[in-house]
Amino acid sequence: MPTRLVHLAVDCADAPRIARFWAELLGWSVTEEDAEESYIEDPAAPAVGLSFGPVPEPKTVRNRLHLDLSSSSLAHQDELVTRSLDLGARRVDIGQGAVPWVVLEDPEGNEYCVLEPRPAFAATGPIAALALQTADPVGLAPFLSAAVGWPVFWWRERELALLRPPAAGMPWLAMVRAGEPKTVKNRIHLDVAPYQGEEIAGEVARLTALGAHPADIGQGDVPWTVLTDPQGNEFCVLSPRPDRQAAP
Repeated sequence: MPTRLVHLAVDCADAPRIARFWAELLGWSVTEEDAEESYIEDPAAPAVGLSFGPVPEPKTVRNRLHLDLSSSSLAHQDELVTRSLDLGARRVDIGQGAVPWVVLEDPEGNEYCVLEPRPAFAATGPIAALALQTADPVGLAPFLSAAVGWPVFWWRERELALLRPPAAGMPWLAMVRAGEPKTVKNRIHLDVAPYQGEEIAGEVARLTALGAHPADIGQGDVPWTVLTDPQGNEFCVLSPRPDRQAAP
């Protein structure tokens, strides 16, 4: 049985502050908050949670993984942008040009997009997609499908690949071709975990056989394993935990 996506991990300077920003913006709850981690989730839905952890190094480049927020109408999109700005977000120009979505950054500079209404994302909840920039989206899709347990849904030549979530209320995973090479550790990464009854070691071995590599990012002696995918993007394999995503 494959590992599954349990949450998105975000490196930051002030974890409680950024967790509260995102909880307010998404309408979620802060379910854990201490010196080591702040965690937010939607208690009523099987969404992918967000984990915020403090790191000493500052953000220096544009994130390769970011959130795309969904909207139900143009008025709702405007409302999300206004709410973001009121909470401390800023508009940012990353060279997007004239596009129907709005690019913002949270109070620590993490980029995200507020999308215009799209029927494909009508059932995702507030996060429409987790968007990963990488060298070869279509080439990476089979590995990430095996890592997160979601099927490959669609791809376009070498530019874009999509993984479909297993339940309503969850975001899609989108891989898009990066315009620049990866140079530093990703500040936002995927955390996956085995299902209950499975072992980390067996899943690490399975993912390594599929092309993952062990990674030392200074994590020290921790109960999880840090790997990189075949294109160098870090992710963590955590211990097994209850599967909220399978709940009715």
